[in-house]
Amino acid sequence: MLEASLQKTILNINGEKYTLKADERTTLLDALRNHLGLTGSKKGCDHGQCGACTVLLNGRRINSCLTLACMHDGDEVTTIEGLGGPGNLSPLQKAFVSHDAFQCGYCTPGQICSAKAMLEEARAGWPSYVSESLDELNSLSNEEISERMSGNICRCAAYPNIVRAIRETSGEAE
Repeated sequence: MLEASLQKTILNINGEKYTLKADERTTLLDALRNHLGLTGSKKGCDHGQCGACTVLLNGRRINSCLTLACMHDGDEVTTIEGLGGPGNLSPLQKAFVSHDAFQCGYCTPGQICSAKAMLEEARAGWPSYVSESLDELNSLSNEEISERMSGNICRCAAYPNIVRAIRETSGEAE
């Protein structure tokens, strides 16, 4: 039987440095949850299909179940814990609460991390599949938000409220 080797990785998570000594096959999600105690990111499908594990890596959203922790030595990782916490919620977190954009709450951390990055992508003018133009983004319509968030599944079907929360945070009224 082959013995797994431990890989030393420095992760910058939510503004703090963590030294991780783990099997080189450890996913970023498992490193966060099982090695570092950051349990906000959830393990849903473990195949990159549900988005419950979405975190920000150097400002871009990724499924943390699909990448190895050792691949991100020195990278900036932001989890839901880094966006805000009790008594200090981010604007997106406040909007999710005020619009009841969750039911069971399991997918909510991934939804919020994805929405944060999605709003930045839209501000940067990145088009989506349903964008009317490749040159400029005029507004974030419900269809535009739904398309951009399509990698995050909510089994409770809180989608209309999720879209409302994102629209509020983007500054666009319905």
